[in-house]
Amino acid sequence: LSTFLGLLMIPSIYWLMPSRYNIVWNSILLTLHKEFKTLLGPSGHNGSTFIFISLFSLILFNNFMGLFPYIFTSTSHLTLTLSLALPLWLCFMLYGWINHTQHMFAHLVPQGTPAILMPFMVCIETISNIIRPGTLAVRLTANMIAGHLLLTLLGNTGPSMSYLLVTFLLT
Repeated sequence: LSTFLGLLMIPSIYWLMPSRYNIVWNSILLTLHKEFKTLLGPSGHNGSTFIFISLFSLILFNNFMGLFPYIFTSTSHLTLTLSLALPLWLCFMLYGWINHTQHMFAHLVPQGTPAILMPFMVCIETISNIIRPGTLAVRLTANMIAGHLLLTLLGNTGPSMSYLLVTFLLT
C-alpha cells in the first residue's frame, strides 16, 4: 500500500497551469534524462532512459515515504528488492550474452589467471554472476533494516543516554 502513495501526487501533472512542484519535478526528470542519455551513449536504444527514470522515481518515492512516521518503507522488504533485481539482472545478462558474447566470456576469466586455474575460475565467476541479484537484495534489505533498527534503538534509549555518549555516536 505504501508503494502506491507516491501516485497520489502524480495527477497534479494534468492541471491546466503547472504548479511549482510540477516545474521542479519536470526539471528533475529532464536532468535525469540527459544524464542517462550521456551514460548510455549514442548507441543506446530509444526509450531506455525512461525505464531507468521510472525505476529511479519508484525507488525515490518509496524511500521518501519511509521518512514519514508510521509508513512502512516497501523498498526495505526483500520481496520488492528481489522483484526489481531479478528481471533487471536477467535482462542485462541476456542482452550481454546475445550482443556482446566475447566480452561476457572475457569477464569469466580475470587477467593474469594461470592456465591450470582457468576452468575453476569460469565455474566460480559463473556461480558469482548467478547469485549476484540475490546477494545484493539481501544486503540491501539487511542494511536498511539495520539502519531502521539502529534509529529505533537510539530513539528509545536516547533520552536516558549521557551527553558524552550521544556526541560520540553522532561523530
